[in-house]
Amino acid sequence: MPRKTVLIAGASGLVGYAAMKFFSLQPDCDVIAISRRAPDETFGARFLPLDLMDEAACAAAAAEFSGVTHLVYAALYERPGLVAGWREEEQIQVNDRMLRNLLGPLEKAATGLAHVSLLQGTKAYGVHVRPLSVPARENRSEMHEQPNFYWNQERHVRELQAGKGWTWSILRPVLIVGYSTGSAMNVIPALGAYAALRREAGFSDLPFPGGAARVAQAVDADLLARAIAGAGEAKTARNEIFNVTNGDVFVWQNVWPAIARALGMEPGAEVPLSLDADIRPQEEAWERVRARHGLRCGSLREFVGLSFEYADYTMGYGREVAGPPAIVSTVKIVQAGFHDVMDTEAMFTKWFRIFQERELLPRV
Repeated sequence: MPRKTVLIAGASGLVGYAAMKFFSLQPDCDVIAISRRAPDETFGARFLPLDLMDEAACAAAAAEFSGVTHLVYAALYERPGLVAGWREEEQIQVNDRMLRNLLGPLEKAATGLAHVSLLQGTKAYGVHVRPLSVPARENRSEMHEQPNFYWNQERHVRELQAGKGWTWSILRPVLIVGYSTGSAMNVIPALGAYAALRREAGFSDLPFPGGAARVAQAVDADLLARAIAGAGEAKTARNEIFNVTNGDVFVWQNVWPAIARALGMEPGAEVPLSLDADIRPQEEAWERVRARHGLRCGSLREFVGLSFEYADYTMGYGREVAGPPAIVSTVKIVQAGFHDVMDTEAMFTKWFRIFQERELLPRV
C-alpha cells in the first residue's frame, strides 16, 4: 500500500482522538493532528496547535500540510446551551467557516490529496426536532427542511471537489461513546462523575436519572475510526454517505445495570434527575473525589464539558411517555464492505474501564 499522510482536524475530541489513535498505529501512515488544545496522548502523531476559527493561522499552517493525502475533519464548535444551539445561525456559520478556513489552504498545498472524510449524525434526519422515519436511510436526509451546519459543509465539499482528483465520504454515526475529556457529547465522563459523586455521598446504588424509555443505537468510537479509515480507501465509498452504528439497538434502562456495575455500584430505581442542573454544580464535592482517589482529571467543567446536558438529552430526562425509536439503517455501509460490529453493553463497560485505568474515574 502507498504511504499515507492523514491530517486529523479536531484531534482532542471524541471522534478525532479515536481516528488519530487508529491511523497512528498503522504502519503505512504518518499522522498530523490539529486542534486548539493538545490531546491527552498523540500516539506518535505530530501535533500542531491550530484554531480553525483563525483564517490567517490556517493559511499560514498550510505549508505543513503539503504531503497530506487524507483529511479526517472531526472538528466541531458547540455553543453552551448545547441542544438549543443545534439550530442557531451563529453555530451554523462558525462550523461552516472552520471547514472553509482549513480545506481551502489544504487543497492548494496538498497536491496529492486523495480523500476527505466529514462527520454528520442523526440530526441529518431531524431527530432533534421530530421522530425519525424508521429506519432512517442515507437518501432521506432533511437538507432542505432543517437548518444545520452539516448542509453548509456538505455543499462546500461537493462544490470544491467537482472535477478534482480527490473524493469524499460522509459518516453519520449515532450516539458516540469513547475517550475524550471536556467534550460536548460524551456520556462516559458525565455518568462516571455522577456515580462517583453519589458514592462520595455514601450511596451504593445508582438510580437511572433519565426519562421514559426509547429504543436507540450507539457506536463505539474505535469502531467509527475503522469505518472512517475504510471509507477513505474503498472504491465503494467514494462520494457516498454512510450511517454507522454498533450493529445492535439498546434501551438505556436495559443497559443501566451493566453501567452501574462497571462504576462499582448496584443499579438503582428510576429517579429522574437533571445531571446538568444537579450534578454539574458540585465542584467542591468533585474536588474531594479527586483528592480521595488521586484522579488526574480536572474540575467537572474541564472533565465533563457540556456532556451533562447531552446526557440529559440522550437519556430523555423529562420525557414522561415512551419516545419514538431512533433507528438508522446500516445496510448501505455493510454492502460497501464494512462489517464490524460491537455489543453496546460491552462498549459501555469497556470505556468506563479505560477511564478508570487512566485515573480519570475512581477504580472499582
